[in-house]
Amino acid sequence: MATRATRRTMTTVGLGGLFCLLAGLAWADGSVARVTGQVRVAGNGAPIPGATVSLSPGGATTQTDRAGHFQLSTTQTGRATLTVGHPRFKSWRGAVSLMSGSVQHVQVRLSPIHAVAKEPEATPTVAAQRPAKPYERARPASDRASRRPRAEKRMKHHGKMAYGVGAGLMVTGQGAGGGYRSHGYGHGRPAPMMRRDQSTSREGYEHTPDGDFHQASQRPLSTFSIDVDTASFSNVRRFIVQNRRLPPADAVRIEELLNYFPYNTPEPSGNAPFGVAVELTPAPWNPAHRLVRIAVQGRKVAVKNLPPANLVFLVDVSGSMHSADKLPLLKRSLAMLSQQLRPQDRVSIVVYAGAAGLVLPPTSGDEQQTILRALSSLRAGGSTAGGAGLRLAYNVARRAFRKNGNNRVILCTDGDFNVGQSSDGALVRMIEQERSSGIFLTVLGFGSGNYQDAKMQKLADKGNGNHAYIDSLMEARKVLVEQIGGTLLTIAKDVKIQVEFNPSRVASYRLIGYANRKLAARDFNDDKKDAGELGAGHHVTALYEIVPAGGEAAGSGLRYQKRRSTSAAASGELMHVKLRWKSPRGSKSKLASFPVSDLPGSLAQASEDHRFAVAVAGFGMLLRKSKHIGSWRWSEVLALAQGATGADSGGHRAAFVQLAHAAARLSGVRPTDD
Repeated sequence: MATRATRRTMTTVGLGGLFCLLAGLAWADGSVARVTGQVRVAGNGAPIPGATVSLSPGGATTQTDRAGHFQLSTTQTGRATLTVGHPRFKSWRGAVSLMSGSVQHVQVRLSPIHAVAKEPEATPTVAAQRPAKPYERARPASDRASRRPRAEKRMKHHGKMAYGVGAGLMVTGQGAGGGYRSHGYGHGRPAPMMRRDQSTSREGYEHTPDGDFHQASQRPLSTFSIDVDTASFSNVRRFIVQNRRLPPADAVRIEELLNYFPYNTPEPSGNAPFGVAVELTPAPWNPAHRLVRIAVQGRKVAVKNLPPANLVFLVDVSGSMHSADKLPLLKRSLAMLSQQLRPQDRVSIVVYAGAAGLVLPPTSGDEQQTILRALSSLRAGGSTAGGAGLRLAYNVARRAFRKNGNNRVILCTDGDFNVGQSSDGALVRMIEQERSSGIFLTVLGFGSGNYQDAKMQKLADKGNGNHAYIDSLMEARKVLVEQIGGTLLTIAKDVKIQVEFNPSRVASYRLIGYANRKLAARDFNDDKKDAGELGAGHHVTALYEIVPAGGEAAGSGLRYQKRRSTSAAASGELMHVKLRWKSPRGSKSKLASFPVSDLPGSLAQASEDHRFAVAVAGFGMLLRKSKHIGSWRWSEVLALAQGATGADSGGHRAAFVQLAHAAARLSGVRPTDD
């Protein structure tokens, strides 16, 4: 599949078919009800971009544009609740009446947050259809009542942390007060709740060295597994915003920073599971070098078209989960996810502390009050029998297994597995065995102080799942509502990328990030070698920094290296890209490949996606104090990012600019003067 030469060298590649799925709702359908409106600041009337607007029931969600406008479409009819939230403003909630074919316009005014109070714990307004089963060793009601004053005192203390998440479980119609701070990084005086510096002495991070340059004539192949995890970015944000300190270098995984953001990479055509785009420009930190961006975009799948789900929430309720940024936030996050479930979906809840137990047996997704009551009943206390919890969760998932469905355990924890089957090796072997049966593992991290990042990343990787870090309700909404397809549905597994460099064009190269995802060249063709999974709608970005070279190739080897100069080596090709993947239930991989021509464009003329990705990579290298960053400064990162925010419908790119400002200040630099 040849790449058409253009000045910017943007290539879209359609890969072999796996699925044929519908995407999106029919907005022109007369049976659809619409709600439109504008969100403004109470008082001065200024528009509020990036506010989250959602309807309940139904779960339709969108965000306001730069003028504060929004539009929602739903097939639900009757009375519904419209909720509007923004990290800098108090939430708003109101009733709307939905009729097929109707359009209702709403004007919303939000009041700025001056002080964030702890939200009261909400309770469901409708009794559950059946009581949740208590888990083993649960405290009797009389004991819980006697301990409640101390628990409430602890919650009052911890409620000052972490974006004002509070202690209550959000239920439709209640708990609407307060605001959630996930954006607005670093401008003005920090809020009191962000001043507390959490100790990170017990947090665990795997050493991730910077990638070194390799000579193309000696090592022409670069092979790695894709990575769709985003935990590193939200964890880095927690260090900068909440703890007001720079993160340790090993907490900064540049590939996860890059993959946190949405991009405009074209989706595949036909039945392909994903499409690929390539772009080539000079490297801003060393204009003599070049940057190649390889972007992989998974096919998006509408929630209504997702296969039936069999989900097991595995919740850590050990004593370390007391604080507001752990179990209380966890419960509210899973409540958001449960509100996206359909009647054909099933959810179970397993907990573990000193022992593991079943709180909720497999329950239909339309039994919302039953699910919410079970979540609301969870309390923290005891040690952490993580291995026992995983075994029970997988047993529950097997008993409720859905053929041709999405069978998944969702582990929610701070990662502190300190009792029972706690060795990494034993846990990994169990998870690898279970994934072969079709039960995948998603890991959601919470909290600080003893956050075990390395262990959680390893468990998710081995479980054919993904790893996200939840630092706020806004992040929970992003991972569990906006990106529910990618979080829960795998469209391609064991996805590997291999790049062969042409030594007549490339003297040396380095892969930016992916330190713990690199593979041996022989692993690319080995279908037994595990690699990363791609979820519906997921995006993967990889950046190579290249040192150009002239002259003919030397040595022996592959497409570009023979005893005599090959036509490919002299063709003007910079490199040859290969991708290998399997269908979610397949055992034999498929292959696609294409060459990339050596036709770089200027960075100024590059796409917004490319310029923004380069800024994020520079942000990561500055945080890691990379030796490859040269003299590039915070001001240049900020200028490049600010000029590439684009439409930014979710406000994520603008929030990144604010985060970079805060990081620059923590580095002792005034971004405008450095």
